[in-house]
Amino acid sequence: MRIRSYFRIDERRQSQLSRAMQVVLVGLVFIGLDRGNFGIVVNALVGLGVTYLPAMLERDYRIPMDAGLTLWISSAAFLHALGTVGLPGSETSFYSGVWWWDHLTHALSSSVVAAAGYATVRAVDEHTADIYLPPRFMFVFILLFVLAFGVFWEVIEFAISGAASLAGTGSVLTQYGLDDTLLDLVFDAVGGVIVAVWGTAHLSDVVGALERRLEREAR
Repeated sequence: MRIRSYFRIDERRQSQLSRAMQVVLVGLVFIGLDRGNFGIVVNALVGLGVTYLPAMLERDYRIPMDAGLTLWISSAAFLHALGTVGLPGSETSFYSGVWWWDHLTHALSSSVVAAAGYATVRAVDEHTADIYLPPRFMFVFILLFVLAFGVFWEVIEFAISGAASLAGTGSVLTQYGLDDTLLDLVFDAVGGVIVAVWGTAHLSDVVGALERRLEREAR
């Protein structure tokens, strides 16, 4: 089952929503420039680039990106960038002022990371008879993969925040302390569980496309 069938999203509606997110992200770039906030500018530009990633993967690598999958990826980047700004006229960002925003974006972003890891490993598993990954191990692998990436990301946040503090400049990524880091990893695991449970049903087209690409390159 494709994600768009589950949420009843057609290609036209997906295109409209993606364009709306891109317009907002461009607006966030100008807000960041107006405030002199380098972090907002960088996060908005990165988010804008990610919204174009599904179309590039489909066009250049023939990886099927249905409407729901495209919005899933785009929304993760969009909500993260939006979280660095907040409501118009307010100096408090959603990350600072809305207690659940960081949890939402971590769960959503980690689910995208888990989906990429799952699709790649599953395609390799299907491609070669030398590798066999039992379904139960795949569940464990996804969780370990997401948590490992989550730890790596937290280290990056800590390093960037520390360097920005020493330089006396605004940070692109913000580290809120040990308690926040542990909660981030919990919600990273939540995103991994979502993909581990429903990945087979909604990522089969992507796995098939990656497997066919591996077969072509192996010839």
